[in-house]
Amino acid sequence: MLTVRKSQERGSFDHGWLKTFHTFSFGQYFDPDFTGYSVLRVINEDRIRGGGAFAMHGHKDMEIVTYIISGAVEHKDSMGQSTVVRAGQVQRMTAGSGVRHSEANHFSDRDTHLLQIWIVPQVDSLEPSYEQKDFSQSRENLCLIVSRDGREGSVSIHQDVDIYAGRVQNIPLVLQLPVLASRRGWVQMISGKARVSANDKESANAQAGDGVAIYGVNEVKVHCEPGAHFLFFDLP
Repeated sequence: MLTVRKSQERGSFDHGWLKTFHTFSFGQYFDPDFTGYSVLRVINEDRIRGGGAFAMHGHKDMEIVTYIISGAVEHKDSMGQSTVVRAGQVQRMTAGSGVRHSEANHFSDRDTHLLQIWIVPQVDSLEPSYEQKDFSQSRENLCLIVSRDGREGSVSIHQDVDIYAGRVQNIPLVLQLPVLASRRGWVQMISGKARVSANDKESANAQAGDGVAIYGVNEVKVHCEPGAHFLFFDLP
């Protein structure tokens, strides 16, 4: 079964320095029908304007994944990390028993566009940790960027979750997603258009900002138009 979460139905706020869209309930935004999906708790699409920044703040017992779409973010945290995360790179921060961090647009004259993703860990009170990897040179149409065991060069995470980045350049493509009927999936469109089909029996059209929940099926294909860019979550 497929359920579409349309882009315009998300919570949205414009704070001047930050324009943000919330797929699931977050902060001041609450939607009882969208408080998360499986262990996926947050997908926030953020555009941080030049010079904008999230001041130092705290997190606990959450796996926080940042996927940079364009621009770059300066990250500093209470573990002593001070890094720049650039377009095509993925950052994982295990908040665990508690961590504080800040995030700022690395540029003063242009926006940084990113997805921030929160995933509930399998175990609470983990030791805080950090990992960052670069996938900008990948030529795969469907690239594994996050996994529990860090296989295929992906960023590791403390949960039974795989995240894939799907990118299609100049020609239409059909991508097969690794879905099992016993698990759940989520497609989050970043740009372009695609049609998600399940078991060759039902389908849903999706475009930038849309999400598609997938469950109870064992074959999923994404029919991508040129320029399609999305993340796919394989969830317990």
